[in-house]
Amino acid sequence: MTPTRTYFGTDGVRGIVGDTLTADLVRRLGRAFGVQSQSKQVLIGRDTRSSGERLERVLAAGIQDAGATAQLAGVLPTPAVALLAESEGAVISASHNPPEHNGVKFFAAGGRKLTDGEEAEIEALLDTSGQGGGDLVTVDGAAERYVDLVTARFGSPLDGLEFVCDCANGAMAGIAPPALEALGARVTAIGSEPDGSNINVGCGATDLSLLAKTVRAGTYDLGLAFDGDGDRLMAVDSRGSVVDGDALLAILALKLDVEAVAVTVMTNAGFHELMAANDIRVITTDVGDRYIVEALQREGALLGGEQSGHIVYLDGHTTGDGLAAAMMLCGSLVESGRTLSEQAELLVPWPQATNNVAVRTRKISPLIEETVRELNDEHAGSARVLVRPSGTEALVRVLAEARDASLARDLCDRLAALVEDQLS
Repeated sequence: MTPTRTYFGTDGVRGIVGDTLTADLVRRLGRAFGVQSQSKQVLIGRDTRSSGERLERVLAAGIQDAGATAQLAGVLPTPAVALLAESEGAVISASHNPPEHNGVKFFAAGGRKLTDGEEAEIEALLDTSGQGGGDLVTVDGAAERYVDLVTARFGSPLDGLEFVCDCANGAMAGIAPPALEALGARVTAIGSEPDGSNINVGCGATDLSLLAKTVRAGTYDLGLAFDGDGDRLMAVDSRGSVVDGDALLAILALKLDVEAVAVTVMTNAGFHELMAANDIRVITTDVGDRYIVEALQREGALLGGEQSGHIVYLDGHTTGDGLAAAMMLCGSLVESGRTLSEQAELLVPWPQATNNVAVRTRKISPLIEETVRELNDEHAGSARVLVRPSGTEALVRVLAEARDASLARDLCDRLAALVEDQLS
């Protein structure tokens, strides 16, 4: 049974700064994490939001309250903190959320995301006082060390490849493009001028319209997009057509010749069919890359990912990393001599329809649960539906997929109407 948590969602604690995410809460979270982990030092990174620098200092104060040393690394992708932290780590980021949001996520020693149980323990310690006396230090050169590590573990020559790189005006800006160019690629960077208020706005992994438009206007081989904190990768091919996380994961699973792959309940049925045709076992988890990692470790597997673009490869890493995934994907294209569209077409996805319903409560009602069961029983083998609360926003996400696109849309519309009636 999942422990009850009030503040933690799918990936850390998030909210609107000054409203659902206050400086007081951030300091209490830092203090509680320091006490819970018994850490001696915590490496802190952040994305490019205007609220990040202040919240970084507030989180550091909480960690110092617990008697630990807070190490400020400045703007740094989330996976960089996981790789570089010599002890525990923390990131001030709301990932793909809008600029007015921010959040806190933590890593245990070794770059591991916290379990549900550990997050519940932190919440239980939010009112603890701590021993005080911790230090504050600034860490220089963290981004350079991160790039060196990722390049050594996942990089390969990319000579002859030309693509657009959308950094979402986030933490990968100024880091990913030069790292990929150093491998020989010709890179055009967009979404690479963060000003504190434009992270994820009209760009990045959650809005591929700018990337697709830029690719279509040139003679590029493909386009790559990161999200605000750099732990996701999405792509478009040379025609500007979207290549999502399912397709990217399929390409890597076949390239790496893995025996098993971990995915979430959101993964397309077409992915399952392709893996079955190649005798690759599929492990299905709840939504969230930390559940992917837990499943991989439990099953002794290495590769996993989400449709949203989290790609996890545990042979040299501990969490989802957009830059590592980009290097592996581009390396596959160069090595095979095949285009992204040629590799992606091996996956024949079932048509999907989605709807994110704004709600007043994210607690799924018994009637919705029963309707989902009935629809899945009725359409077994030809369609499926899924309703799940967002772990980061006041939304309930509705997914329907079917061999027939019109059926998928009809099922999605019916369920979205029910969710709106029950929860909005």
